[in-house]
Amino acid sequence: MKPEDAYNPGMDRRGRVNWYSELPPVVERLAAAWENKGYCDQAGAMPIPSHESVVRIIHHIRRILFPGYFTQTNINTDNLEYYIGQEVNILFEDLSTQIQLALRYDALNNNACCDCPAEGGEERAAAFIKKLPGIKGVLVTDIEAAMEGDPAAKSRSEVIFSYPGLLAITVYRVANELHKLGVPFIPRIMTEYAHSLTGIDIHPAATIGDSFFIDHGTGVVVGETTVIGSRVRLYQGVTIGALSLPRDAGERLRNKKRHPTIEDDVIIYSNATILGGETVIGARSVIGGNIWLTESVPPDTRVILKRPELVYSDKGRRRLQCGQTRRYKGKRYECTS
Repeated sequence: MKPEDAYNPGMDRRGRVNWYSELPPVVERLAAAWENKGYCDQAGAMPIPSHESVVRIIHHIRRILFPGYFTQTNINTDNLEYYIGQEVNILFEDLSTQIQLALRYDALNNNACCDCPAEGGEERAAAFIKKLPGIKGVLVTDIEAAMEGDPAAKSRSEVIFSYPGLLAITVYRVANELHKLGVPFIPRIMTEYAHSLTGIDIHPAATIGDSFFIDHGTGVVVGETTVIGSRVRLYQGVTIGALSLPRDAGERLRNKKRHPTIEDDVIIYSNATILGGETVIGARSVIGGNIWLTESVPPDTRVILKRPELVYSDKGRRRLQCGQTRRYKGKRYECTS
Protein backbone atom coordinates (compact mmCIF):
# COMPACT_ATOMS: atom_id res chain seq x y z
CA MET A 1 0.00 0.00 0.00
CA LYS A 2 1.28 3.45 -0.92
CA PRO A 3 1.81 5.96 1.94
CA GLU A 4 -0.95 8.22 0.62
CA ASP A 5 -3.39 5.28 0.69
CA ALA A 6 -2.74 4.41 4.35
CA TYR A 7 -5.58 5.11 6.77
CA ASN A 8 -4.84 7.76 9.35
CA PRO A 9 -8.28 9.10 10.29
CA GLY A 10 -8.79 11.94 12.73
CA MET A 11 -10.89 11.72 15.88
CA ASP A 12 -13.97 13.71 16.81
CA ARG A 13 -14.65 15.25 20.26
CA ARG A 14 -16.11 12.00 21.55
CA GLY A 15 -13.04 10.03 20.64
CA ARG A 16 -14.67 8.33 17.67
CA VAL A 17 -12.98 7.93 14.30
CA ASN A 18 -13.91 10.81 12.00
CA TRP A 19 -13.94 9.16 8.60
CA TYR A 20 -15.08 12.39 6.94
CA SER A 21 -11.55 13.71 7.48
CA GLU A 22 -10.40 11.16 4.90
CA LEU A 23 -12.48 12.68 2.11
CA PRO A 24 -10.88 16.13 1.40
CA PRO A 25 -7.50 14.69 0.30
CA VAL A 26 -9.28 12.36 -2.12
CA VAL A 27 -11.27 15.27 -3.54
CA GLU A 28 -8.07 17.25 -4.06
CA ARG A 29 -6.43 14.38 -5.93
CA LEU A 30 -9.48 13.86 -8.16
CA ALA A 31 -9.64 17.55 -9.02
CA ALA A 32 -5.91 17.68 -9.73
CA ALA A 33 -6.13 14.69 -12.04
CA TRP A 34 -8.96 16.35 -14.02
CA GLU A 35 -7.07 19.64 -14.33
CA ASN A 36 -3.95 17.88 -15.56
CA LYS A 37 -5.90 16.60 -18.55
CA GLY A 38 -7.00 20.07 -19.52
CA TYR A 39 -10.72 19.56 -18.98
CA CYS A 40 -11.49 21.52 -15.85
CA ASP A 41 -10.49 24.95 -17.20
CA GLN A 42 -12.94 24.76 -20.08
CA ALA A 43 -15.74 23.02 -18.22
CA GLY A 44 -15.63 25.57 -15.43
CA ALA A 45 -15.55 28.62 -17.67
CA MET A 46 -18.94 28.04 -19.29
CA PRO A 47 -22.03 25.90 -18.67
CA ILE A 48 -22.16 22.79 -20.84
CA PRO A 49 -25.12 21.07 -22.57
CA SER A 50 -27.36 19.13 -20.23
CA HIS A 51 -27.65 15.41 -20.97
CA GLU A 52 -30.98 15.34 -19.14
CA SER A 53 -32.31 18.22 -21.24
CA VAL A 54 -31.20 16.59 -24.49
CA VAL A 55 -33.03 13.38 -23.54
CA ARG A 56 -36.11 15.44 -22.73
CA ILE A 57 -35.84 17.07 -26.17
CA ILE A 58 -35.79 13.63 -27.82
CA HIS A 59 -39.07 12.70 -26.14
CA HIS A 60 -40.49 16.09 -27.07
CA ILE A 61 -39.65 15.61 -30.73
CA ARG A 62 -41.21 12.14 -30.75
CA ARG A 63 -44.44 13.62 -29.37
CA ILE A 64 -44.45 16.12 -32.23
CA LEU A 65 -43.64 13.58 -34.92
CA PHE A 66 -46.17 11.05 -33.63
CA PRO A 67 -49.01 13.06 -32.01
CA GLY A 68 -51.01 11.07 -29.49
CA TYR A 69 -48.56 8.16 -29.21
CA PHE A 70 -46.27 9.36 -26.44
CA THR A 71 -48.50 11.65 -24.40
CA GLN A 72 -51.55 11.27 -22.21
CA THR A 73 -53.17 14.30 -23.83
CA ASN A 74 -56.29 13.41 -25.79
CA ILE A 75 -55.49 14.40 -29.38
CA ASN A 76 -58.20 14.85 -32.01
CA THR A 77 -58.74 16.83 -35.20
CA ASP A 78 -60.09 19.81 -33.27
CA ASN A 79 -57.07 20.34 -31.02
CA LEU A 80 -54.28 18.77 -33.12
CA GLU A 81 -52.95 22.04 -34.54
CA TYR A 82 -53.06 23.72 -31.12
CA TYR A 83 -51.26 20.74 -29.52
CA ILE A 84 -48.51 20.65 -32.14
CA GLY A 85 -48.08 24.44 -31.99
CA GLN A 86 -47.65 24.38 -28.23
CA GLU A 87 -45.18 21.50 -28.38
CA VAL A 88 -43.17 23.16 -31.16
CA ASN A 89 -42.85 26.41 -29.19
CA ILE A 90 -41.57 24.58 -26.13
CA LEU A 91 -39.16 22.58 -28.30
CA PHE A 92 -37.83 25.76 -29.90
CA GLU A 93 -37.02 27.30 -26.52
CA ASP A 94 -35.39 24.17 -25.04
CA LEU A 95 -33.45 23.28 -28.17
CA SER A 96 -32.22 26.86 -28.66
CA THR A 97 -30.80 26.88 -25.14
CA GLN A 98 -29.01 23.54 -25.50
CA ILE A 99 -27.62 24.36 -28.95
CA GLN A 100 -26.29 27.67 -27.65
CA LEU A 101 -24.58 25.92 -24.75
CA ALA A 102 -23.11 23.37 -27.14
CA LEU A 103 -21.78 26.05 -29.50
CA ARG A 104 -20.16 28.03 -26.70
CA TYR A 105 -18.63 24.97 -25.09
CA ASP A 106 -17.36 23.75 -28.47
CA ALA A 107 -15.62 27.09 -28.96
CA LEU A 108 -14.01 26.76 -25.54
CA ASN A 109 -13.06 23.18 -26.27
CA ASN A 110 -11.17 24.41 -29.33
CA ASN A 111 -9.40 27.16 -27.38
CA ALA A 112 -11.44 29.90 -29.02
CA CYS A 113 -12.60 31.57 -25.80
CA CYS A 114 -12.39 35.05 -27.22
CA ASP A 115 -14.60 34.05 -30.15
CA CYS A 116 -17.32 32.25 -28.24
CA PRO A 117 -20.50 32.80 -30.27
CA ALA A 118 -23.04 34.94 -28.49
CA GLU A 119 -25.86 33.63 -30.66
CA GLY A 120 -26.65 30.87 -33.10
CA GLY A 121 -28.81 28.63 -30.96
CA GLU A 122 -32.11 30.14 -32.07
CA GLU A 123 -31.08 30.22 -35.73
CA ARG A 124 -30.16 26.54 -35.77
CA ALA A 125 -33.17 25.51 -33.67
CA ALA A 126 -35.50 27.28 -36.11
CA ALA A 127 -33.73 25.69 -39.07
CA PHE A 128 -34.09 22.27 -37.47
CA ILE A 129 -37.80 22.73 -36.75
CA LYS A 130 -38.33 23.56 -40.43
CA LYS A 131 -36.90 20.10 -41.17
CA LEU A 132 -39.47 18.27 -39.01
CA PRO A 133 -42.08 17.75 -41.78
CA GLY A 134 -39.38 16.20 -43.98
CA ILE A 135 -38.15 13.99 -41.12
CA LYS A 136 -41.68 12.77 -40.54
CA GLY A 137 -42.10 12.03 -44.24
CA VAL A 138 -39.01 9.82 -44.28
CA LEU A 139 -40.08 8.10 -41.05
CA VAL A 140 -43.36 7.17 -42.70
CA THR A 141 -41.34 5.25 -45.31
CA ASP A 142 -39.38 3.55 -42.51
CA ILE A 143 -42.65 2.46 -40.87
CA GLU A 144 -43.92 1.09 -44.18
CA ALA A 145 -40.64 -0.77 -44.63
CA ALA A 146 -41.21 -2.43 -41.24
CA MET A 147 -44.73 -3.42 -42.25
CA GLU A 148 -43.51 -4.90 -45.54
CA GLY A 149 -40.43 -6.59 -44.10
CA ASP A 150 -41.74 -8.08 -40.87
CA PRO A 151 -44.73 -10.47 -40.94
CA ALA A 152 -44.87 -10.17 -37.13
CA ALA A 153 -45.80 -6.47 -37.37
CA LYS A 154 -49.52 -6.37 -36.70
CA SER A 155 -50.05 -2.66 -37.29
CA ARG A 156 -48.28 0.63 -37.87
CA SER A 157 -49.15 1.66 -34.32
CA GLU A 158 -47.35 -1.40 -32.99
CA VAL A 159 -44.26 -0.43 -34.96
CA ILE A 160 -44.37 3.15 -33.64
CA PHE A 161 -45.06 2.16 -30.05
CA SER A 162 -42.72 -0.76 -29.61
CA TYR A 163 -40.12 -1.40 -32.31
CA PRO A 164 -36.59 -0.58 -31.11
CA GLY A 165 -35.44 -0.29 -34.71
CA LEU A 166 -37.85 2.56 -35.38
CA LEU A 167 -36.84 4.31 -32.15
CA ALA A 168 -33.16 4.15 -33.12
CA ILE A 169 -33.90 5.30 -36.67
CA THR A 170 -36.09 8.17 -35.42
CA VAL A 171 -33.39 9.44 -33.09
CA TYR A 172 -30.78 9.01 -35.84
CA ARG A 173 -32.81 11.04 -38.35
CA VAL A 174 -33.27 13.84 -35.81
CA ALA A 175 -29.59 13.79 -34.82
CA ASN A 176 -28.46 13.66 -38.44
CA GLU A 177 -30.31 16.89 -39.26
CA LEU A 178 -28.77 18.61 -36.25
CA HIS A 179 -25.35 17.30 -37.31
CA LYS A 180 -25.82 18.75 -40.81
CA LEU A 181 -26.69 22.09 -39.21
CA GLY A 182 -23.31 22.10 -37.49
CA VAL A 183 -24.59 21.48 -33.96
CA PRO A 184 -21.83 19.92 -31.82
CA PHE A 185 -22.22 17.34 -29.02
CA ILE A 186 -26.01 17.10 -29.05
CA PRO A 187 -26.38 14.74 -32.04
CA ARG A 188 -23.98 12.23 -30.49
CA ILE A 189 -25.68 12.48 -27.10
CA MET A 190 -28.95 11.65 -28.83
CA THR A 191 -27.77 8.61 -30.77
CA GLU A 192 -25.84 7.21 -27.81
CA TYR A 193 -28.97 7.54 -25.69
CA ALA A 194 -30.89 5.54 -28.29
CA HIS A 195 -27.99 3.07 -28.36
CA SER A 196 -28.30 2.57 -24.60
CA LEU A 197 -32.03 1.82 -24.95
CA THR A 198 -32.04 -0.35 -28.06
CA GLY A 199 -28.56 -1.81 -28.52
CA ILE A 200 -28.51 -0.18 -31.97
CA ASP A 201 -25.53 2.14 -32.54
CA ILE A 202 -25.99 4.53 -35.47
CA HIS A 203 -23.56 7.42 -35.77
CA PRO A 204 -25.39 10.72 -36.43
CA ALA A 205 -23.10 11.54 -39.37
CA ALA A 206 -23.98 8.36 -41.30
CA THR A 207 -26.02 8.79 -44.49
CA ILE A 208 -29.14 6.59 -44.67
CA GLY A 209 -31.82 6.63 -47.35
CA ASP A 210 -35.55 6.18 -46.97
CA SER A 211 -37.48 2.96 -46.24
CA PHE A 212 -34.78 1.76 -43.85
CA PHE A 213 -35.68 -1.24 -41.67
CA ILE A 214 -33.77 -2.85 -38.80
CA ASP A 215 -35.36 -6.13 -37.73
CA HIS A 216 -34.82 -7.07 -34.06
CA GLY A 217 -31.81 -4.77 -34.02
CA THR A 218 -29.73 -5.70 -30.99
CA GLY A 219 -26.03 -5.33 -31.75
CA VAL A 220 -26.36 -3.37 -35.00
CA VAL A 221 -23.51 -0.88 -35.60
CA VAL A 222 -23.48 1.74 -38.37
CA GLY A 223 -20.30 3.81 -38.49
CA GLU A 224 -19.78 7.51 -39.04
CA THR A 225 -18.95 7.57 -42.77
CA THR A 226 -21.35 4.79 -43.77
CA VAL A 227 -23.56 5.48 -46.79
CA ILE A 228 -26.77 3.42 -47.00
CA GLY A 229 -29.18 3.69 -49.91
CA SER A 230 -32.95 3.29 -50.00
CA ARG A 231 -34.98 0.22 -49.04
CA VAL A 232 -32.15 -1.46 -47.14
CA ARG A 233 -32.92 -4.07 -44.50
CA LEU A 234 -30.58 -5.08 -41.65
CA TYR A 235 -30.96 -7.83 -39.09
CA GLN A 236 -29.56 -8.12 -35.58
CA GLY A 237 -25.82 -8.13 -35.01
CA VAL A 238 -24.89 -6.49 -38.32
CA THR A 239 -21.74 -4.35 -38.21
CA ILE A 240 -21.03 -1.77 -40.89
CA GLY A 241 -17.70 -0.59 -39.61
CA ALA A 242 -14.11 0.45 -40.24
CA LEU A 243 -11.06 -1.69 -40.68
CA SER A 244 -8.60 -1.89 -37.80
CA LEU A 245 -6.72 1.39 -37.60
CA PRO A 246 -3.19 2.17 -36.39
CA ARG A 247 -2.77 4.02 -33.12
CA ASP A 248 -1.98 7.35 -34.79
CA ALA A 249 -4.96 7.21 -37.16
CA GLY A 250 -7.34 9.30 -35.05
CA GLU A 251 -6.42 12.70 -36.50
CA ARG A 252 -5.12 11.49 -39.85
CA LEU A 253 -8.31 9.63 -40.80
CA ARG A 254 -10.84 11.67 -38.86
CA ASN A 255 -12.55 13.13 -41.95
CA LYS A 256 -11.82 10.27 -44.34
CA LYS A 257 -14.35 7.66 -45.51
CA ARG A 258 -13.69 4.62 -43.35
CA HIS A 259 -17.00 2.76 -43.55
CA PRO A 260 -18.74 0.87 -46.37
CA THR A 261 -21.34 1.97 -48.88
CA ILE A 262 -24.53 -0.09 -49.04
CA GLU A 263 -26.50 0.53 -52.23
CA ASP A 264 -30.29 0.37 -52.73
CA ASP A 265 -32.43 -2.69 -51.95
CA VAL A 266 -29.73 -4.64 -50.11
CA ILE A 267 -30.57 -7.18 -47.39
CA ILE A 268 -27.94 -8.01 -44.75
CA TYR A 269 -28.72 -10.91 -42.45
CA SER A 270 -27.77 -11.38 -38.81
CA ASN A 271 -24.21 -11.13 -37.53
CA ALA A 272 -22.74 -10.13 -40.89
CA THR A 273 -19.70 -7.85 -40.67
CA ILE A 274 -18.86 -5.46 -43.52
CA LEU A 275 -15.77 -3.30 -43.12
CA GLY A 276 -13.76 -0.65 -44.94
CA GLY A 277 -14.30 2.68 -46.65
CA GLU A 278 -13.69 1.25 -50.12
CA THR A 279 -16.15 -1.63 -49.66
CA VAL A 280 -19.34 -1.27 -51.73
CA ILE A 281 -22.25 -3.69 -51.54
CA GLY A 282 -23.97 -3.46 -54.90
CA ALA A 283 -27.68 -2.82 -55.30
CA ARG A 284 -30.15 -5.67 -54.74
CA SER A 285 -27.49 -7.92 -53.20
CA VAL A 286 -28.17 -10.28 -50.31
CA ILE A 287 -25.49 -10.82 -47.65
CA GLY A 288 -26.06 -13.97 -45.62
CA GLY A 289 -25.67 -14.40 -41.89
CA ASN A 290 -22.21 -14.59 -40.26
CA ILE A 291 -20.48 -13.28 -43.39
CA TRP A 292 -17.23 -11.29 -43.03
CA LEU A 293 -16.60 -8.89 -45.94
CA THR A 294 -13.76 -6.44 -46.54
CA GLU A 295 -14.14 -6.22 -50.32
CA SER A 296 -16.84 -5.00 -52.67
CA VAL A 297 -19.72 -7.09 -53.99
CA PRO A 298 -21.26 -6.46 -57.45
CA PRO A 299 -24.96 -5.66 -57.78
CA ASP A 300 -27.46 -8.56 -57.74
CA THR A 301 -25.07 -10.82 -55.82
CA ARG A 302 -25.91 -13.35 -53.14
CA VAL A 303 -23.14 -13.98 -50.62
CA ILE A 304 -23.55 -16.97 -48.29
CA LEU A 305 -21.34 -19.32 -46.35
CA LYS A 306 -20.84 -22.79 -47.73
CA ARG A 307 -23.16 -25.11 -45.87
CA PRO A 308 -21.22 -26.75 -43.04
CA GLU A 309 -21.19 -30.52 -42.56
CA LEU A 310 -23.43 -31.55 -39.66
CA VAL A 311 -22.65 -34.62 -37.55
CA TYR A 312 -25.49 -36.41 -35.70
CA SER A 313 -25.04 -38.84 -32.82
CA ASP A 314 -27.19 -40.43 -30.09
CA LYS A 315 -25.24 -38.84 -27.18
CA GLY A 316 -23.64 -42.21 -26.44
CA ARG A 317 -26.87 -44.08 -25.73
CA ARG A 318 -26.83 -45.90 -29.04
CA ARG A 319 -23.88 -45.45 -31.31
CA LEU A 320 -24.63 -46.11 -34.98
CA GLN A 321 -22.07 -47.40 -37.38
CA CYS A 322 -20.66 -45.02 -39.93
CA GLY A 323 -23.01 -44.74 -42.87
CA GLN A 324 -26.08 -45.93 -41.01
CA THR A 325 -29.14 -43.71 -41.07
CA ARG A 326 -32.13 -42.93 -38.90
CA ARG A 327 -35.37 -41.08 -39.49
CA TYR A 328 -36.94 -38.42 -37.29
CA LYS A 329 -40.10 -36.44 -38.05
CA GLY A 330 -40.00 -37.42 -41.68
CA LYS A 331 -36.34 -36.47 -42.22
CA ARG A 332 -33.42 -38.77 -42.90
CA TYR A 333 -30.23 -38.31 -40.86
CA GLU A 334 -26.91 -39.98 -41.57
CA CYS A 335 -24.71 -40.67 -38.55
CA THR A 336 -21.01 -40.47 -39.21
CA SER A 337 -19.85 -41.52 -35.75
